Order: sequence, then structure tokens, then C-alpha cells
Amino acid sequence: MAERSSKKPFSKNYFNYNLIGQTYNLKQFRKMKMINLANIVKKSVFILAVLGTSSVFSQDADSTATKKFSLSGSVDAYYRANITAPNDENAIAPGTSFANLPGFALGMANVVASYEGEKVGFVADLVFGPRGTDAVFVSPMYSATGDIINQLYAYWNVSDAVTFTFGNFNTFLGYEVISPVGNFNYSTSYMFSYGPFSHTGLKADFAISEDFSAMLAVMNSTDFTEFNPDGKYTLGGQLGYKGQFLNLLYGNQTSTMGLATEPTFQIDYTGGFDLSDSFFLGINATYNDTDGVGFYGAALYPQYSVSEDFALGLRAEYFGENGDFGAIGTGVEDSSVMALTLTGNYMVEDLTIKPELRLDSASEEAFIDNDLMASKSLASFLVAVVYSF
Repeated sequence: MAERSSKKPFSKNYFNYNLIGQTYNLKQFRKMKMINLANIVKKSVFILAVLGTSSVFSQDADSTATKKFSLSGSVDAYYRANITAPNDENAIAPGTSFANLPGFALGMANVVASYEGEKVGFVADLVFGPRGTDAVFVSPMYSATGDIINQLYAYWNVSDAVTFTFGNFNTFLGYEVISPVGNFNYSTSYMFSYGPFSHTGLKADFAISEDFSAMLAVMNSTDFTEFNPDGKYTLGGQLGYKGQFLNLLYGNQTSTMGLATEPTFQIDYTGGFDLSDSFFLGINATYNDTDGVGFYGAALYPQYSVSEDFALGLRAEYFGENGDFGAIGTGVEDSSVMALTLTGNYMVEDLTIKPELRLDSASEEAFIDNDLMASKSLASFLVAVVYSF
């Protein structure tokens, strides 16, 4: 798996069609010395053609009802500050992805164009900004714009039960996702940060029944999305039952350091339960191993809807390392960390405001305090705004 320093969303889709025309003043035409009849004829023919095309579209509305182009996405930014550590040039952050910059900081602009037909379709998912750059951290490898492509794939619904997807798609492992729209918490977990982000390859999804689903995939090494640099491939699989998913990943991984690696194995459970109309409990557990070095962890995501506009959620995560994996930052083998993150979601139309308190407590000294002394814990605060469209 590629090294990194640290690492399925809901959104409202719409597409507006605008007809832009020109208004002509007849008095102006009367003042003209010459009127080009040919131009008038051409414009008339054009208008008739547009009207005729509109008529055809109206007549064929039923046959094209299943075809839909949509444009969606999000914009996010945040303010982050440490409570028990400095916020100057000595500022530090948890060893997780994305929301780890000091002061006022940018997330990303995310634009997703998709076309959904009855049988075929595509998704082009572009990201701009620090969060997007961190998500596509291996790129650019070949293309100068490779680091703005979060997803780029086409799919074919072979039948009601079988779908093939070809291209670059976000990972199927884990509870959290790259887009902040799809996560209750704004900062991310250790398990998400050090698991896969994206894959490029071919996957087949199978709807076995209303309750059971399955997926098989063959892909490049994890996060090598532009092309395959060394002929190594990774296999993926998923079994699903009523919204509970068991995910598997296995294969030799390309190293960004040019070093040979042993096969990586990861097994992951992702699911959740509606305990009431207002209370949801999400669950994630994972185990990752590469020749005796890796990580494991589990997290609970209780979320309570206080009202239509406000919800409160907690992420309680335990994350451990096998060997000196290096995620927590202690420099000591078999370190672990307990991270508690309390997040509010206040919704104003399409804007969500997310205030968040976070406490990371490690088994060894991994942080510093306000006196610049080594510490096992770090308390921090952030407030993020996420606009989705």
C-alpha cells in the first residue's frame, strides 16, 4: 500500500436548463436602410428547428425519462485550534487526514458530473483544494491534472442484478468517505485515514436478493489511480446483508518509495442500525496486515437528531498498531490511541455548520502540550461549514 503522512455521500442533485434568447425592437429595424432577408430566413428556420426539436423531445419524453444528467458537489472550509497544545509555529494535530491545518483553513471544492441511463452511465468527480489533494495523494504520476480526479468511471447495468464498473472509484472499505457531505464528523478517523482511499480497476456488483449483495473487484495497487506502474494487482470483495457489509482486500502493493512489499490483507466491517426514529448507531471495525506490520481498530458512531435542524453525534474510536506502523506518531511499536470526537450538525437549507470537540489519548507520548513538553493527549476544537448542492 502506498505510504502517506495521514488520508458514500448524500447530496442534492439538480440541473437547470436555460434558454437564452434576444429581443428585437421593431423600430430599430424600420430605421435600418437595408434588411438582409437571408438572415431573417435563416433565423426563422433556426427558430422552427428549435421548436421542432422541442416537439420531438416532448413526444419522446417517455423514452428518455430514464436518462438524466446531473451536477452536484460541495464546498467546505473550517477553523481549527488546539486547546492543550500551541497554535503558533509549533502547532500540531492528530495523525488523521484532512482537518489538520491550523487557524482558518480550506477544505475543498467538489464537483461531480454524472449521467444516469437505463443501462449505462458515468461519473466524473473532481476535487480542488487541500482536502482533495490529500485524498489523491499519489497523483500526479503522469497527467499534470491527475491530482484533481477523485473518481472517473463508467458503468453498465447488465441486468437488474449485475452491474460492472470500470475506472477510478472511491474505496468500498470503511465507514467514512472523502467528501465531508457524507460524514457526520468533520475530522476523520485513524481507520479511515490509513485504509484505502481509491481504486482503479474493474468491479462487479451483484444484487443477490432484496437483502443480500456481493461485489468482486480486480484493481491496481491501492491509491495508484492513474495507471499501474509495476504490474501488481489487488483483489477486493464485499458481502452485504441489510445494510451491513463485510469487506476484503488482498494483494501486493506498489510502494511510493520503490521498495518491495509483501501482500496486504485487510478485512473490514461497516454497518449501522436505526435504534429509533431519531437515534442511529454506526459501527466500523477493521484489521490490516502487511508482513506482520499494520493496524486494527473499532469505532462506534451514535448520532441523535435533536430536531429537524440539529443533530449531535459522537465518534468513539480505538486504534492500535502492529509493529511500528507510524500512524499515531509515537515511534514506539504496538502503540494505540483512543480518540473521542463530539460533533454537532446544524443545518440551514443546504449549508451545514459543524462545531467539533476532539480528544486523542495515546498509549505513549505522541503530542506536545502548551509548555512544549511531550504529552500522551491532545484536545482540539474546530468549526466547519459545508455547503452541498
